[in-house]
Amino acid sequence: MRRPASALLVLGLTGALAGCAGEPEGPGEVRAQAGGQDVNARATQFCLDGDPQRYQVTPPIVEVSPDTAIRLTVPDAVAERGWQVQVFDEQLQEVIGEVDVPEGTQSFDEINSSDVVPPAFYLVVVEDKGGDCGEWTGAWPVGFIRAGGDLGTTPPAG
Repeated sequence: MRRPASALLVLGLTGALAGCAGEPEGPGEVRAQAGGQDVNARATQFCLDGDPQRYQVTPPIVEVSPDTAIRLTVPDAVAERGWQVQVFDEQLQEVIGEVDVPEGTQSFDEINSSDVVPPAFYLVVVEDKGGDCGEWTGAWPVGFIRAGGDLGTTPPAG
């Protein structure tokens, strides 16, 4: 079920593709800005020349304070195709919510760190379906930890 950004308890993220001559030649990076932090995320999957591709990457993790605005920015090619933000639990297993981004939008800043109920979660920029790979699309995850959160790490003994 899709909900507007204000109704979700979520954080924000950015998506990006690099391209030559107007056509993407591979997955670009997604840019996520929150507070004074600015990170780039690499794709975990992407459609390259009609062939689905998977990539072994470690998503960046951003520590945020409550009520921190999050800005996601994607390249022109992703904005033209369309994209959304999917909110996942701290294990990247369960979808908590989805935020549609208006068509043609390159930057989206309508998610804030207090929108998501769990203090640790992932935002995944997902390119809209329907390209050369059909249902297979680009995906760029970014983890967020709000005060009191944990993204699957074990606290040090002490």
